[in-house]
Amino acid sequence: MSIFPKAAAFLLSGFFCVSPHAAEIIAHRGASADAPENTVAALRLGYEQGADGGELDVHLSKDGKAVVIHDADTRRVAGVERKVVDQTLDELRRIDVGGFGDWKGKGFSEKLPTLDQCLALVPRGKKMFIEIKSRNETLPALDESLKRSKLSPDQTVIITFHHEVAEASKKKWPSLKVYWLHDYKQDRQTGQYPNLDDLIERAKSAKVDGLNLNHNFPLDAAAIKKVHDAGLGCYVWTLDDPAKAKALIAAGIDGITTNRPGALRREIQASK
Repeated sequence: MSIFPKAAAFLLSGFFCVSPHAAEIIAHRGASADAPENTVAALRLGYEQGADGGELDVHLSKDGKAVVIHDADTRRVAGVERKVVDQTLDELRRIDVGGFGDWKGKGFSEKLPTLDQCLALVPRGKKMFIEIKSRNETLPALDESLKRSKLSPDQTVIITFHHEVAEASKKKWPSLKVYWLHDYKQDRQTGQYPNLDDLIERAKSAKVDGLNLNHNFPLDAAAIKKVHDAGLGCYVWTLDDPAKAKALIAAGIDGITTNRPGALRREIQASK
């Protein structure tokens, strides 16, 4: 008798019985489906919804302060068409991002927070993933915030799309986990998609701790094992679909960044 049916049954049982806690659930810009992104309200709500970590973005203000905002300007989140780097912290703090756009009239009154404010929100045993949006000029201000923070090294994670920033961050903070972010798009010149083997080699050359990839990467158990076998962690962003999340957890993913951490965890638990 063929052993294939037994093997198939074993693999399927592993898929459907996977623990919802097998991978970290990270709140993307906080619980940004339920509160204005990158605000104190959204980040606090992410932890209240059971996220293992929050995620935020950092830019520098005109006066060199680490400000939590995704875009390089304040147009999308506040309607103010001006670059973050051209505004002082005091100017940025006068902007109400809680009552703008889709959040208008929904009871939020939120200012752009500083990194210090957001690090103070992290509960015991939870993490904060800090995405460095600008370049290496951000590192000194970030270092000052980290020194003022009471978080332990295992609660603070650095992420960035910039390879040179990832490398510099790991050199500056060897005790922190640093993950290199990468999108999954065709190269405009070659038409090729990113090659996982190349990304692994570049991550190793920068001596970072892992890859944090767009969830559209063709990741299966073999691909994730390849990343792990290289001594690297493997996370994905930004995934809200429970079926795909559960498949990635079954394949061995280390963490999933999502806009809806509470709902995603519930849906993963329910869809057995």
